[in-house]
Amino acid sequence: MPILFILVVVLGVIYLLVSRSKKEEGGDWMQFFSKGKEAGFSFKEIETLRQLAIQCGLESPLSIFESQTQLDKCIQSMVRSVKMSGGGEEKGARDFLSKLYDYRQKIEVNKSRAHNKIAHSRQISEGQTVRVLVVGTGVFDSHVVKNTGQYMTISRPENSKKTSAMTWTGLKIAVYFWREEDAGYVFDSEVLDEVYSLGIPSLKITHGESLFRTQKRKSVRAKMNKAAFLYLVPSDEPSHKLEANPGLKCLLEDLSDTGYAVTVGGKAGEGLRVKVQFALDNVPVCITGTVRSTNYQEDTNRTVLRIEAEPLPVKIKNHILGEVFGMLPDDDEDELPFRVMDDEMANLTAGDSRAGGDQIDSDQMDDDQPTSALMDSGGRVSVDVSVAERRGTNGG
Repeated sequence: MPILFILVVVLGVIYLLVSRSKKEEGGDWMQFFSKGKEAGFSFKEIETLRQLAIQCGLESPLSIFESQTQLDKCIQSMVRSVKMSGGGEEKGARDFLSKLYDYRQKIEVNKSRAHNKIAHSRQISEGQTVRVLVVGTGVFDSHVVKNTGQYMTISRPENSKKTSAMTWTGLKIAVYFWREEDAGYVFDSEVLDEVYSLGIPSLKITHGESLFRTQKRKSVRAKMNKAAFLYLVPSDEPSHKLEANPGLKCLLEDLSDTGYAVTVGGKAGEGLRVKVQFALDNVPVCITGTVRSTNYQEDTNRTVLRIEAEPLPVKIKNHILGEVFGMLPDDDEDELPFRVMDDEMANLTAGDSRAGGDQIDSDQMDDDQPTSALMDSGGRVSVDVSVAERRGTNGG
């Protein structure tokens, strides 16, 4: 009798443990499904994501929605699987990976906003580039020289189109600026005095009572410092069309799926439709966009162009975000994408590739060939190969 009783108790305990385990598993699954729906995934995608989390050895699949590190593990696993299986061409795989990247980007952008946000003009860093608007007169370029609790000192604003001297004291102005990895801001101010500060002509201006946050960043940008070619393109040319011939040598400074920045020799203006071509993981990438702002550096005779990208095909977008989030293999052997004769390039006319395949640095850009001087009759930028050869940029 005691033995039978003990057996019944043991079996009962086992049953309760199994029942509890199944109940907890079901609860986790319901939470996982709920989180997945909130993130915008379909039922099929949510189940695929759960299986992916299990394959990556996550103790709790639910952590994929709560931990950026755990999510990165799953994305890296999928990128490897897709690359090994050759499934990157399948629309379903591309779309699912795109959704994962979008969710990953949303997490980082929200985290960055919470961390970097400022509430008052007293928090603006010295050296910050600003633009000053004078109603009825124009927009001027400046930067913060000094920032104290009582007032802000900015360099005397400049506008290349305004050659006559201005009297600034007493003027009402609006000050615009963009904080890296944050957003755009604007505040109203008044010029208190014209002074010399740190040896340069400057203005003392009031702090803004209200600091308005605008143009919140919707994407994550990665620092690049990568050799690339820039082209001016006509308005009727299709977006992101690969080129077989070199363009204007430039440096790709940063990159996201919504825009990028490049440095070119000489001056360039806003509003230009351009495209930049470079290589990621030895794959040629070409992104078309519009120059939204420029920053000319007189001491080096170079201009930083900030370019808003036109909508990208899912395949290109995924490849770029793979670089942004560190999902692509580290490869220092990327070459400028010429002499690349794969399916994407097969329909392009073969051209002079003497300048192809060479890495360039900031000292090898065409400082003496400003963008405006390099436009040919077709609206593209072309490089004077003889200049490149004289500078030893052709492998010599």
